[in-house]
Amino acid sequence: MNALNTASTSTDARTDPKESSMTVASAQSAEDGPAVVLDGVHKRYGSIRAVDGVSLTVGRGEFFGLLGPNGAGKTTLVEIMEGQRQADSGTVSVLGQRPWPRNVALLPRLGVQTQSSAFFVRLTAREHLRTVAALYRTDRAAAERALASVGLSDQGDHRVDALSGGQRQRLAIASALVHGPELIFLDEPTAALDPQARRALWEVLRDLKRAGRTIVYTTHHLDEAEALCDRVAIMIHGRIAALDTPRRLVAAKSPTTRLLVPGERLTLAAAQAIPGVDRVVQETDAIVLETLHSGPVLAAIDELVGLQGVQTRTASLEDVYLELTGTAHS
Repeated sequence: MNALNTASTSTDARTDPKESSMTVASAQSAEDGPAVVLDGVHKRYGSIRAVDGVSLTVGRGEFFGLLGPNGAGKTTLVEIMEGQRQADSGTVSVLGQRPWPRNVALLPRLGVQTQSSAFFVRLTAREHLRTVAALYRTDRAAAERALASVGLSDQGDHRVDALSGGQRQRLAIASALVHGPELIFLDEPTAALDPQARRALWEVLRDLKRAGRTIVYTTHHLDEAEALCDRVAIMIHGRIAALDTPRRLVAAKSPTTRLLVPGERLTLAAAQAIPGVDRVVQETDAIVLETLHSGPVLAAIDELVGLQGVQTRTASLEDVYLELTGTAHS
């Protein structure tokens, strides 16, 4: 018996180092690899192709925006990443693991905020976060950090059902952050916030990115996506219509600059005579000059009528979005 045990141990000693090194290498590869990898993902609901062959990669520490009109497939795609929904086909990897079937070991590494986040409404905001922290076996101090991160410290002792809609939205985000997740999914996190609160939350999101967290979020605020995202994907009818940095998407659309001059200051004829002007349009209260050479054209306008009241507009992510979707967003 001892001899058998010795032989078994000896055999294990010969084989384990290789297997162990392969396991370690695999684990290191998963930890060092992308946060999310989708390859040829499809999802149908009857005749509707909600997700139609989507392939994309989200790097570790990346702030990735998912844009598109209602019904484009954004929510379904995010739910597939989160492990809440099964793809019909294709492969999905999140933090080096498969999220489906529901991967319980992966859940503590994810933070999820949705438009319909559930709350313990009879508790105070602080008690709610302490409860969520306890579910993740996180210390009570995490609740205070999460409250402060979204600007709710002063409302910590208010019952959840007494909070305003915007405050509940911030509490939903705090709930997604309380356990210190590596990968955070945010579904229109600033939708119910006023402009001041929205800008304050931008700093929270920037701090998370600086801390090395990976963020995947959806939004209809295109100025926000342009200001915050490293890259964005624009979805239309279940497919990725465009995927790149906001700057590159805008630059690829058009390098044209539009100069708006108050209508009473400049005539159409005078505007059309300026060298470098490609097109002139009469709007209600302004003459719009389109040019690829904004510097010389601005200098010419300055000589003619001065630059007071002149506005300069370049293409934005919103222009790219509207051109691709052909719709006004809400």
